[in-house]
Amino acid sequence: MADLRNEVVFVCTANTCRSPMAAGLFRHALKAQPDPLNFLKVSSAGVSAFERQPANPNSIRAMSKVGVNIEDHRSQPLLPSMVDSALAFFGMTESHLAMLSLQLTPEPSNAFLMREFIGEDASIAIPDPFGMDLSAYEACRDSMVEAIPSLIRVVEQLYAAQLPSSSDNK
Repeated sequence: MADLRNEVVFVCTANTCRSPMAAGLFRHALKAQPDPLNFLKVSSAGVSAFERQPANPNSIRAMSKVGVNIEDHRSQPLLPSMVDSALAFFGMTESHLAMLSLQLTPEPSNAFLMREFIGEDASIAIPDPFGMDLSAYEACRDSMVEAIPSLIRVVEQLYAAQLPSSSDNK
């Protein structure tokens, strides 16, 4: 049997604001989920990231207000090796998905917008708070929090879809 994909990757531009916040929130939410979801690896990357940059101080502050610590985050660029382990990629905007498909070969079929599964008429993009005040980071965080329940359902379905079914054993 092929190795199961067990990583959820959040993608933004520099991997210092949005994607570390999203990964922290999702990691926190998965702790309350049953096996095997609570064992999934959660990471983040940037389509235009330098390596080992810390999370933006306002990202850290906004997350600490909801009890999630991302102080140890260090940025990383999107890597081709992520294609093999990623159960799903979640980008913040359409441009992130476009860059992801240009940078990764083969183009991943498991790349989505973080907010596309909410099912309401809400905006599906998560705007970049870089250079803005703390309230912009808090609004960014809150738009991510709103998406977490739908992402858990999607990840659960994607994980289950890769498991062998009883019909495979004929």
